[in-house]
Amino acid sequence: MAYKEWGDPLNPKVLICVHGVTRVSDDFDALAQALENDYRVICPDVVGRGRSDHFANPSLYQIPQYVSDMVSLLARANAGTVDWFGTSMGGLIGLVLAGMKHSPIRKLILNDVGPSLNFEALRRIGDYIGQDVRFDRFEDAAQFIRTISASFGPHDEAQWQKIASDVLKQDADGKWMRHYDLGLAVPVKAVTEESAMMAQTMLWASYDAIRCDTLLIRGAESDLLSVETAQQMQQRGPRAQLREIA
Repeated sequence: MAYKEWGDPLNPKVLICVHGVTRVSDDFDALAQALENDYRVICPDVVGRGRSDHFANPSLYQIPQYVSDMVSLLARANAGTVDWFGTSMGGLIGLVLAGMKHSPIRKLILNDVGPSLNFEALRRIGDYIGQDVRFDRFEDAAQFIRTISASFGPHDEAQWQKIASDVLKQDADGKWMRHYDLGLAVPVKAVTEESAMMAQTMLWASYDAIRCDTLLIRGAESDLLSVETAQQMQQRGPRAQLREIA
């Protein structure tokens, strides 16, 4: 598992930043540079994404495996306690880790994600991430990334260029494609309504077990984190503070 690191490697204040399902560690470059004087900032590429290796068995691309990988990363970093910033999938990994007994997480920020899973949304995500889309020109690939990332909100041209370039790579034929293992879609497509409900029950149990300070960030137009779920998260478990972004 590859990771990027900023700040003093001996700083005991450690911030772990973990990206969404098809994104990479580079998403946190600006944040890490802004915080590196206060924190040692560590941003991994979750397995199957970016510079990290891929699994031979794609069925392993699931939250329990990611949590196990992060425990190994914390051990390598020699981090006793950490603060955690997780976007979407990265938030779910942090949520599960924070709910464990003797969790190393001191403060938790969940960016646009909660314990409730929408089966239809999961099925849509599985179809989307499994599409083998390739382009002859970088400009066309970058426009594709910009289109599918429209819900990220307003960005200037330089930011859009970075959002695209961070997740694009060239294949052996020189065509531009997304920088992740298409096998990520396999376990998502295997989800049934019943298994999604079971996973949601387990996520809520993890959330209810969290004892650290928790901040929940929600985009006002989010279809991943509903208003109802955000309200529940304020009333149970760690009773997250909520900040909504227009």
